[in-house]
Formats: sequence, C-alpha cells, structure tokens
Amino acid sequence: MIESTEQSNSTDKGYSGADRSLGGPDNSQQKTNLHVAVIGGILILNSFLAKFIFYDEASIASGVSAIAGAIILSTPIAIAAINDIARGKYYMNELVALALMAAFVMGKFQEAGVIAFFMLIAITIEERTAIGARASIEALIKLTPAIARLVNSESSAVMEVPAVKLGSNDLIRIRPGENFPADGVVEKGTSTVNQATITGESLPVDKRLGDTVFAGTANLTGVVDIRVTGVGIDTKLGRVQELIVSAQKSRPPILRLTDRYVQYYTPTIVMIAALVWFFTQDLMRVVLVLVISCPCAIVIAAPSAVIAAVAAAARLGILIKNVAHIETAAKIGTVVFDKTGTLTEGKLEVVRLQPCKGIETTDLLETAAVAESGSNHPAAHAIIRLAEETNVQYGRAENYAESAGQGITATFVNETLRAGNSEWLREQGIADGDFSAGDSTDEDLTGMSIVCISRNDTRLGWIGLQDTVRVSAAPAIEELRASASVQCCMITGDNDAAAKVVGQAVGINEIEANCLPEAKVAYIERIKAEGGTVAVVGDGVNDAPALAAGDIGIAMGAIGSDVAIDSASIALMSNDLGRIPALVLLSKETRKIIVINLLLSVAIIVAGLVFFIFGYQLMDMFAVGLKIQPSVFKAFLAAAIQIVGTLAILSNSARLMRFGESIA
Repeated sequence: MIESTEQSNSTDKGYSGADRSLGGPDNSQQKTNLHVAVIGGILILNSFLAKFIFYDEASIASGVSAIAGAIILSTPIAIAAINDIARGKYYMNELVALALMAAFVMGKFQEAGVIAFFMLIAITIEERTAIGARASIEALIKLTPAIARLVNSESSAVMEVPAVKLGSNDLIRIRPGENFPADGVVEKGTSTVNQATITGESLPVDKRLGDTVFAGTANLTGVVDIRVTGVGIDTKLGRVQELIVSAQKSRPPILRLTDRYVQYYTPTIVMIAALVWFFTQDLMRVVLVLVISCPCAIVIAAPSAVIAAVAAAARLGILIKNVAHIETAAKIGTVVFDKTGTLTEGKLEVVRLQPCKGIETTDLLETAAVAESGSNHPAAHAIIRLAEETNVQYGRAENYAESAGQGITATFVNETLRAGNSEWLREQGIADGDFSAGDSTDEDLTGMSIVCISRNDTRLGWIGLQDTVRVSAAPAIEELRASASVQCCMITGDNDAAAKVVGQAVGINEIEANCLPEAKVAYIERIKAEGGTVAVVGDGVNDAPALAAGDIGIAMGAIGSDVAIDSASIALMSNDLGRIPALVLLSKETRKIIVINLLLSVAIIVAGLVFFIFGYQLMDMFAVGLKIQPSVFKAFLAAAIQIVGTLAILSNSARLMRFGESIA
C-alpha cells in the first residue's frame, strides 16, 4: 500500500520520494507497522490454535481473537485508504480496504486478518527501499566527526571544539584513523588519505603541504594540520549530500508515465471485481480479486531500480542531480569532450618563450604575468607559476577585462597589456611584429597552445604551453565506442595543431578547434539537430554554456570546482574518464531492469487474476488435500503472491547495487 507518488512537503532534510501512506519512510513508523503486524498476527494465529485446541469451529475464544486481530491489522490500511480518498487519489490502499470490508461483511475475520497481516509485511518490505535511501544520506552525515581539534596558531595549544563551530581559516589537527571534520588545505605534516567517499577512488591518496583534503574522508597514516576552507554544507561532502537529496526529489519520465495511468487502475480493478460478483455471486472470490490486484510490485518497479542505480553511481563517484538523466544517459548517441582539463590534465606548462627582436625574455614573461594576474585560466596559472619559479618580479594589473576564449586586456602603470591568440591581437590593432606564432607552421609548435603578448601597440612575443593527455582518456573513449556504441567528438578553443595532437592521442577524429564559447554551443546544437542524444563533458568552469547546451552536461572533477556541481546535470567526483562509459552502461542496465520489473509485476497480477477467477475449484482441492479451510488457504495464497512479487521486484532492482564493483 503505497501513497500517491506525489512528493511530500513535510519531509525533513530535503527527503522526498514515494512516501508511504502508512507513515512515510521513517524508522519509527516502520517499527509501528511491524508492532501492529506482530500483535495482530499473534491474535489471528491464536484464533486458529483455539479451534485446534478446543475442536470447536464456533469457539468463542477463536472468534474473539480473530475479530480483535482483524481489526488491529486492518485499521492502518483503512486509515491510509481514507487519507487517499480525502486527497482525491485512488491507489492500492482502496483495493485492500474494499477486500477487507467485504471479508468483514461475510464474517470472514480470520481471512481478513491473514490478508491484512501479509499486506502490512509487504508495506514494510517496500518501505525499506525508501528508508535505505534516507540512510545513505544519514551515513554521509555521520562521516563528519562531531568534534574537531582546534590549534592555537600562537601557542600551538590544542583544544576540542564542536565541528559546527569551526570557521574559515581555522587551523585544526587530525590524527591517524580519524575523519576530517571540514574541507581544508594541508599546512603541516604528510599523510595518506582514503577519499573514496568523495571521489570514488579505490586507492588512498598521499597528501602533502598545500594539498586539499575533504570533510568525511579518512586520515590513514600521519598527523596533519589543515587550514579550514569549508564547514558543514559548504564542504564537498555537503554538496554530495545536496545532490543525493536533489536526485531523490526528482522523478524519471518512466515513473511519471506510470503515475499518469495508475489513477485508472483502481477503477478498472473495481469494475472487474463487480463483473466477477455479477457472474458468480461469490463475495469471497471478489475479495481475492481485489487482493491479488494490488499493484505493490508495479508501484515499486521503477523507484526501486532508480534508488539502486543512484546508490551504485554515487559509489562510483558519479553524482546525478536529477534521476531523469539516468534514462537520458541510456539514449546517448554522441559524447562531446572539451579538451583542456577534460581529455588533458588541465595543468598547462610553459615549454617555450619566444620574444620578438629586441625584447628580453624576462620582459616578455613579466608582462605576461602582469596581464594574466587576474585570470583563473590554466594558461594564466602556468605563466604565473613560471614567473614565480624563476623569481621574476611582477605587479598586479589595475584593470582587467577578459574576452572569453580569445584573450585578456589589462592596465598596469598606464600601459595597456594584452595576452591572447594571434588573431585576436590583430583584431585589437596589434601588428604581427617579426612573426606571428599563432600562424606558424614550425613543426616544433605542434601541440602547443600559443599565447601572444603585447604592450600598448607593440607585440612582445609569444609563450608556448603544453598539456598532458589523461591516462584514462583513450581507454574510456574506446569503451564508449565498443560497449555503448557512442560517437565521440572534441571541441576546444585551442588551435588546430594542439587539438589534433590530443585527438590522435585519445582516438578522436572529429575535432572542432578555435571555438569560442558561442561556437561550442552552436556546434552542439548542430549535432542535436541531426538527431540523437548528446552528452557534453567539460570542466564545469569555462564550459558552462556548452554543458547547458547538451541533453546531459557532465562536469569533470567536481572535487575541485563548485561550478561543476552547479552547472552540470551530472558531476564526476574524480577526473577518471572511465566513469563516463560506466554511467552510460549503468543507465542502459537501469532502463532494462525497470522494463523487466514492470513486465514481471503486470504478469504476476494478470496470472493471479486468471487463476483466482478461473481456478477457484482447483484451489478448493488443494485446500482440502492440505486439510486447510479453503477460504483461509485462498486468502493466504493471494497475500503471499503479493509478497513474492514484491520481493522479486526488489531482488531484481538490487542487482544494480553491485554494478561497477570491478572499477570502484
């Protein structure tokens, strides 16, 4: 007996799902239902024992026990049915309530008790799926310690404080075997950290000075002091929790389709029951038709599979913001990869400094560092890192403006500095100078990203940068093609030469280079117009428009970027591209499981209806052979079929929980 699949507005901690009408998915209500089932079940069992002990079919003790047990067991179901009717919704509660009412009218209290008992057990089994989903959130919350050791920066004294009282920039100490209570940066010590709860990585990661650590991850070996950067909901673990809640609130299209037709189910079954009554005049047969028709299995067919899929994805470090994307991912025909930070490590290194004639190399690097000082682009980080490593002194730009995908204009000591691609500098009126590196055919430049530098109206030279292709890129793309029959493309704002080098390394031939953000969006829209579902994979910072343009946006490395979580449909908590084919295959498997669940649940109900309508005499023969009262035997069989069907659906869905264990 499941309430309408509408989301509850009264749930706490953001929990939403297929709330059960007998109290919703919480442990206290589940225990209450179990207590009711146990007490009522004992009374019904006692009614059978009383007949056996006293050898009296009309035993007063047996009758009183049966009536009391039937009333206790039927009350929660009757209340649920009344609540449904008050909301104008008609689901399975009403079918069972009608069956119990008919059994009471006939004086079949033992039969009513047997039906109600098994239905309550079925409710408990179904609620376990929702409670398991909430438990996953509570387990995440428990990963964060309640107490933190705050270090006094001046005296080095350590005091214990509630973790919730920590503030940004506090210094805390974590011992071996403890979980980190907050996000932070290592300031002292080294250790090995198990961060599988955040990234899905199977192996521990070494952490040193300056490395980032995350709340809820486990410090394995050394004592470390970290400078707090985020607490509570502002941590990556908090964002993971929000994503799980968001996924539970959302609903897949196939579930919405089920909701659309389920409202017609109860009236249809009532009509069938009326026809059975009209032709047989057998009220007990009507009761059995109503019981066997309860759509327990149908209602949980999709939600149970979706919950299992979301849990399996989270274990793999794949966070799905809306479960509708599980179905969408199963239809992906094309995956469009960004280059920098996605197919490559995203950590550019300066490999060449080429000043123009009469310009010193130091002057070129200093000017570039000043121009890039306000940028968060990987190229800017590489240039500034080189300047610092070579002790080149540079100032910070006074004014700063960035043309997305093209270049930067900055002002410093009344001079206008520019850093960008060669074509963009020409558009700004900057002459090529001695040469234009961006247009060079020099083989040494193959695979380089070129940043041209100018001061006022003079081009100073160019800086060549290179990136490293991710180890997981080529195998992931091969698996997407082989296992999921997906076409792979690459888009980048980089030049053709650099793009082709990466494309050859990872096995992508369809490449769109020199793309501004709007050109990336136009390219994706063009692929979508040709038909098929398109997924876009990017770093979630510079690729937000492209991520939004795809049917699915997949953000890489969400542990390093809050924007990745906010801008994409799906966030990968690590930079392992192998998670993408795993996502597609999981989605396909989930869709298959849902279809099997729906077909199996409908088959159980149809077969049950046929058997209970046309196999009535056969059941009587079985009951006589087993020396069981026929009406009790039939009631037991009808309720048992419901439980077996529910268990079969849940067991089939639970197979998804083991998905991807070999790569976790």
